[in-house]
Formats: sequence, C-alpha cells, structure tokens
Amino acid sequence: MRIRLGYELTYSFAAPTPMIVLLNVHYSRVAALESPDHVRTSPLVPIQGYRDSFGNWCSRLVAPAGLFSLTSDSVIRDDGQPDLIAADAGQHKVEELPADVLLFLLGSRYCETDVLADEAWRLFGTTPPGWARVQAICDFVHNHIQFGYEHSRPTRTAVQAYAERRGVCRDYAHLAVAFCRCMNIPARYCTGYISDIGTPPPHSAGDFAAWMEVYLGGRWHVFDPRNNARRIGRVLIAQGRDAADVPLTHTFGPNTLTGFRVWTDEIPG
Repeated sequence: MRIRLGYELTYSFAAPTPMIVLLNVHYSRVAALESPDHVRTSPLVPIQGYRDSFGNWCSRLVAPAGLFSLTSDSVIRDDGQPDLIAADAGQHKVEELPADVLLFLLGSRYCETDVLADEAWRLFGTTPPGWARVQAICDFVHNHIQFGYEHSRPTRTAVQAYAERRGVCRDYAHLAVAFCRCMNIPARYCTGYISDIGTPPPHSAGDFAAWMEVYLGGRWHVFDPRNNARRIGRVLIAQGRDAADVPLTHTFGPNTLTGFRVWTDEIPG
C-alpha cells in the first residue's frame, strides 16, 4: 500500500518568533518514504535539525512576523495491515525490565502516577496482567472520556481528564499511559498520522493523533485508547513520556493558528 501524507499549517506572528517543530516521520519509518518529508516554509527561512533525547527528529527555525506556513507532502509505503495484536504478550516484573525502559514507568508532566495509583489498582488490580490488563485500561478510558474538539485544552492532565471525563486524543493517551504506569507497565506517549483507510465513511477532517505504546513480552506494542481499534496506515512521528516531550510545534512567543490541514490518503493501485 502507498499512502500520501502531509500537512499545511499556517500561523500569524506579530514579531519574529523562534519555533521547534516535530513534524518529520519517525526514524523507524524513514526507509518506507518514497521521498524525504522535508519541512518546507513560506516564506523561506533557515532550518536547523537535531535529535532530541528520545531520538525524535526536531527542526529549529525563526518564524518571521506576519503569515507563516509549514508544509510537507510525501508518499510512504505501508504493509496495509492493522496494528498487531499479541494477546499472549506478558507483563514483565519491574526488576527484569531493560534499563532504558524504566523511564516509562515514572510519572511525568501530564501523567500523575502518584495521584492515580490507588484508583488504578482499584479499577484494574483484578485484571489479568499483560495484554489483557492494558486492553482493559483502554476499554475503560475509551468509554470514560467523551471526545470533542471543543473540549481541547493544552494544560489538561491525566488526573483532570479522569475527573472531567472529556477531551481529545491526547487526553485519552495521557490517562491510559498514567494507568499503565501505575500498574507497573511501561508506557510511552506517541504522536503521528492515523488514516481512515479501512474504516467506513463518513470520515472526519484529517488531523494528527496521539496514542500510546506499552512494553510487553520484550517489545513495544501500539494501543489506541481514543479509537480503541486496530488501524491501518498508522505512521509514527515522535514518542516521549507525554505531550510535553513531543509537541508537534512549540512556539516561543504569541501566535495565532490560522490554517490547518493534514492528509493521509491511500493512493489507488
């Protein structure tokens, strides 16, 4: 399967403003790109790339005053299969986890494990450890939170999402990540593209999305508490402890987002 993917983001700035953007396909999928997914700007500005502490590719730039856009358009090859199900993937004892995984057991900016620990064990303590426990967490979060773009708030934490019972995909991911960590299951926050390929219409407007990966059976596995379904054409951009580590765009000054388009379209044939 070939998927055309890209975006066009337009901002209005009152003054020159530094930005960090995480919009490139994750290095684990770069080999599947048919052409580089370079970040293009209008007007043109110098871009400097670097890798963050999680290995994600980041771009630094200074947006000029006025209208400013970020765009990319590329094609990626995909196996056309939905997210893997590994129902027999077991949960590791904490003392047996690889050292580089331990970070994803700890609380973070948006995932307050210390506050949610007792509630997590009350809700999920009797579930079978491993894959079934993570799926139980996703089922709960999927049904507990009401989705709505009008509910979006960049400061909402997992504790607040649990109490308010509303939010967007990042809130689902934060709450599920926090619950998993409370149950001693390493979990990391992911952001990227999710296509509507294989789902019945009507389809909503394109958007970036958030989900999580959990460490079971010696490897990382995708879980999507927002959709609570295995999807085709999921393309990772970045992963970290939570959204504070991997904002798609981080601006160091006031601005207004005036245009937003994202696409992930299967190419016929």
